[in-house]
Amino acid sequence: MNTNKKVGIIGAGNVGATLASVLANKNICSQIVLKDLRANVVEAMALDVSQAARAAKSSTKVTFAQTAQEFNNCDVVVITAGIPRKPGMSRDDLLLTNAKIMTSVINEIAPFNKNAIYIIVSNPLDAMVYTALKATGLSKNRIVGMAGVLDSSRMAHFIEEKLTFTPSEIKAAVMGGHGDEMVPLANYSSVDGKDLKEFFSSEEIEDIIVKTRNGGAQIVKLLETGSAYYAPAYSTALMVEAILSDSKETYPCAVMLNGEYGYENIVAGVPVTLGKDGFEKIVELELNEEQKVQFAKSIASIKELVNTIDNNF
Repeated sequence: MNTNKKVGIIGAGNVGATLASVLANKNICSQIVLKDLRANVVEAMALDVSQAARAAKSSTKVTFAQTAQEFNNCDVVVITAGIPRKPGMSRDDLLLTNAKIMTSVINEIAPFNKNAIYIIVSNPLDAMVYTALKATGLSKNRIVGMAGVLDSSRMAHFIEEKLTFTPSEIKAAVMGGHGDEMVPLANYSSVDGKDLKEFFSSEEIEDIIVKTRNGGAQIVKLLETGSAYYAPAYSTALMVEAILSDSKETYPCAVMLNGEYGYENIVAGVPVTLGKDGFEKIVELELNEEQKVQFAKSIASIKELVNTIDNNF
C-alpha cells in the first residue's frame, strides 16, 4: 500500500528515526518528512532511512524540513519532540517542559498542515494530547495519543514470557493513563482465544499486570541514559497505517472523552476505531467494579497533570 500520502515526523531522535524507518520499509506512504531542531541530525537520519528504504526496494521518499513552511500538507503528523525520560524521573516530571515544547511545535506546524491527523508520542502522554488539543482548538478526533498499543504489546510480552509453549496469538488489552496508573485488562486478554485463567494463577496474572505497568521504567533503568524506542515506534506505525488505509482497526489510544466511561473533558487511553478522520468511535467495554476503581484512579492522576497545565498556560 503505497498511496499518495505524506507522513510528517517531528523529532528525529530514537523514536522518530525508528518510526521513519519502519514506515519507509513498510512502503505504506509516498513521502516521509522529518523535522528536528538539530539540522545535522535530521539530515543524517533522512539520508540513512532513505538509503535503507532503497535497500528494501521501497518507493517511499524520505526527506527533511528545515522550516515549518517546508513541513507541509501532511496527512498524518507524528510528534515525538520533548526531553527524554531519565532514570529516577517519572513521566510527571516531564510535564511543564514538554507542555511548552508541545505548544510551540504544534502551533508552528498546524497552519501548514490543515487537514492532518496528529499522533502524539511525547510524554507525559495523556497530558500532551490535552495540551495539543488546547493549543490548537482542533476537533478531538484529529489528535490521538500513542500509548495503549505500546502498553498492550508490553503486556503481551509478559504473558508470552510465562508460557511454556509458543502461542499462535496473544491478545492483551490495557486502558487508562500511560503511566503507573494504567489499567491492564486481564479479562479482555487471551492466549489462542482462551482466557488467561486457563494458563495462569491469579498471582501470575497479577505479576503480569505489575510488570506491564513498570515495562517502560524497566527499560529506562537498564539503558540508564534513554528510554524505549523500538516498541513505541512500531506501535505508532500501526496507528499511522490504520489512518492512512482507513482500515477501521480498533486500538487503545489516548483521546479526549466526552461522556464515555462516565468522564468528560479529560484525555485517557480507551479502545478507539481508527480511520482516515482520526479516531472515529470510542469503544466502551464493560468494566468490572475493580477495573472501574482503577480507571477512576488513573483519571484522577491525569486530572492532576491537566490542572497543572491549565494553571500554567
